Amino acid sequence: MQVSSLNEVKIYSLSCGKSLPEWLSDRKKRALQKKDVDVRRRIELIQDFEMPTVCTTIKVSKDGQYILATGTYKPRVRCYDTYQLSLKFERCLDSEVVTFETLSDDYSKIVFLHNDRYIEFHSQSGFYYKTRIPKFGRDFSYHYPSCDLYFVGASSEVYRLNLEQGRYLNPLQTDAAENNVCDINSVHGLFATGTVEGRVECWDPRVRSRVGLLDCALSSVTADSEVNSLPTISALKFNGALTMAVGTSTGQVLLYDLRSDKPLLVKDHQYGLPIKSVHFQDSLDLILSADSRIIKMWNKNSGKIFTSLEPEHDINDVCLYPNSGMLLTANETPKMGIYYIPVLGPAPRWCSFLDNLTEELEENPESTVYDDYKFVTKKDLENLGLTHLIGSPFLRAYMHGFFMDIRLYHKVKLMVNPFAYEEYRKDKIRQKIEETRAQRVQLKKLPKVNKELALKLIEEEEEKQKSTWKKKVKSLPNILTDDRFKVMFENPDFQVDEESEEFRLLNPLVSKISEKRKKKLRLLEQQEPPDKEEEEEPEGRPSDAESSESSDDEKGWVEEVRKQRRLLQQEERAKRQERLREDQQTVLRPQFYEIKAGEEFRSFSDSAAKQKLMNKTLEDRLKLEAKNGTLNVSDTTVGSKQLTFTLKRSEQQKKQQEAEKMHRQERKALRRPAGHLKSRRKRGRPFP
Repeated sequence: MQVSSLNEVKIYSLSCGKSLPEWLSDRKKRALQKKDVDVRRRIELIQDFEMPTVCTTIKVSKDGQYILATGTYKPRVRCYDTYQLSLKFERCLDSEVVTFETLSDDYSKIVFLHNDRYIEFHSQSGFYYKTRIPKFGRDFSYHYPSCDLYFVGASSEVYRLNLEQGRYLNPLQTDAAENNVCDINSVHGLFATGTVEGRVECWDPRVRSRVGLLDCALSSVTADSEVNSLPTISALKFNGALTMAVGTSTGQVLLYDLRSDKPLLVKDHQYGLPIKSVHFQDSLDLILSADSRIIKMWNKNSGKIFTSLEPEHDINDVCLYPNSGMLLTANETPKMGIYYIPVLGPAPRWCSFLDNLTEELEENPESTVYDDYKFVTKKDLENLGLTHLIGSPFLRAYMHGFFMDIRLYHKVKLMVNPFAYEEYRKDKIRQKIEETRAQRVQLKKLPKVNKELALKLIEEEEEKQKSTWKKKVKSLPNILTDDRFKVMFENPDFQVDEESEEFRLLNPLVSKISEKRKKKLRLLEQQEPPDKEEEEEPEGRPSDAESSESSDDEKGWVEEVRKQRRLLQQEERAKRQERLREDQQTVLRPQFYEIKAGEEFRSFSDSAAKQKLMNKTLEDRLKLEAKNGTLNVSDTTVGSKQLTFTLKRSEQQKKQQEAEKMHRQERKALRRPAGHLKSRRKRGRPFP
């Protein structure tokens, strides 16, 4: 719950905080509430009090039990039961709702005005009947004595639909081109409509004739207000028998007494936005006027601001809960706003616990930082010698330090350092002297690296300053004073190589310009005394000691580029001849390379053949492997292919295997004679 205060009026926002998705299960919602502190501390006054995308209008039934709201997308109406603090029902509609009205005390009779000229009637069970008006409607009002619905819109006529007879009656013909809003006085039944011309026409339903005309557009223009267009009527509201409030499209609210054509009071919102709605709060004689940005509450007798409320999102509609301090808003956001202002009245009966909650919050207010306190750290207290005050009422612990009275701080600081004013005076004098020195003509101090580049940048800066009186030039940051490019003038690795090919081709006039700059650089180095960082220009030396030269002709840049290219080609040709001459004089000597253990050198052709094999495609390599016998392709039972690779053996491995084979044969031959003699003895044969 968020608390804001303006003019010592506390406003509690009950709809702020995170909202949980509808598709989350109860178990996941409980787990999320345990983990997230913001979700655990939020107050969900009414369950699922939101729209899928945007809420357009919101109203409370006459008995105060149901809250009805319309929104998008898809167009729908939702009814919330305050006794159950949950959603009662939801009905989807064919088109968006401009406005609606409850004809009964509960939700059993509702009339919707759609943006496609349809009027839809709903009963307690759901949709009941639909009809259409000739022009697009913008607002309507219900006259209870005659059971007539008055519709105003993009027409000069006011359409009347009698619900008792079930038919349209003769319309009321106004003098306006179009009508925006309308309202009926609940005391004497006077019907009023606001036009696009900034007038309010009042009609008597009994005789169906106009009885009054108010020019609000002319009255809304005051000495303090700035009006750029014709004010049209955007809001209209009656209070009692004689009071009427009118809101204009330019952000003014006019308060009228029906017995006079002059407004009693004109209140400007100072935003220039159309007034969305106007409500009366009788207990404190307040008027609540709202535009798309702010809700202002002000005294209807004096016009003095009482408090204001500025939500995060644009406002579409405002509804004041009857006989309470609760305020409901329809915003350009899925979540609808619920605000509780205890000063306006008590909490409604269905949420009476809000009074106890706000009383507890007022008993334990949050700590506030005032402007007449000075924040000091522990180190500052040690410098001031006030460490013995830690824990006393003079120091108030806050974060990593303490708050102390600003008067005590200044008094102690003056006692600890009585010469602070003298030091301050000396610093000011030194600053003044430095400012006067900066106005004198000073020598240019060039960096150690890229001196020519720095001189070029200085010249460009001087030219820009000279040309400022002719035309406005957009000021760009200077590279010399920018810390990001400081290394470029300090590190020798960033020295520009003027002999490189890229530099000479990209800068065709660099030779002529560099000569002029080098000459100027030599003059500056002669003027600059050694072993001093910064000196003023010596007296007696004229400031225009530099030789003035005519500017180079920029038309010859093509010849300069060609000349540079020919020079580069000649230098490259000379380098190639020099390398060729060195190669001819060089005596070739044999070089020996050591082969690692386990490797065998065959010839240089093997590496070339291997590289040639790697350049072939995978299909060619597989065919070659299959031809050499190192690859075997076979079909499996499931219809797939199976590849079997046989690794190649090196010559050393082959020799080792042959040696092992010969060794086994020799051992076998050595064992064979003994066995042969034994077998001949057994058979009784003589030895050969």
